[in-house]
Amino acid sequence: MNADIEAARVRQRAKAYEELTDIASRLQLLVRLENGADPHVGSALHAVRFAVTMLWPTTPESPPPDYRHDSEYLHYLAGHWREAALEIGEFAVERPAALRLVGDPKPPA
Repeated sequence: MNADIEAARVRQRAKAYEELTDIASRLQLLVRLENGADPHVGSALHAVRFAVTMLWPTTPESPPPDYRHDSEYLHYLAGHWREAALEIGEFAVERPAALRLVGDPKPPA
């Protein structure tokens, strides 16, 4: 019975890796189609790529991700994912200009 559970675990990890890889490919296509205009799509792409990179070592039969997957790149992904999700840094939402009240320039008498 333990062999059956282990085989099911291996299959499910491989399936999850494959599905996440497919989702990353679709998100990458969206980024290209939108010229990277939507930071939410970019954030989702970074999050999914991070998940793929974390899962890959546990799926020995699966091919490596088709993008960088070293520790330095993981830090890059995590930072961009956080910034995009929180809409800060290069992903900051453009805010309307502050309103300035203009009154009578003469001081009250």
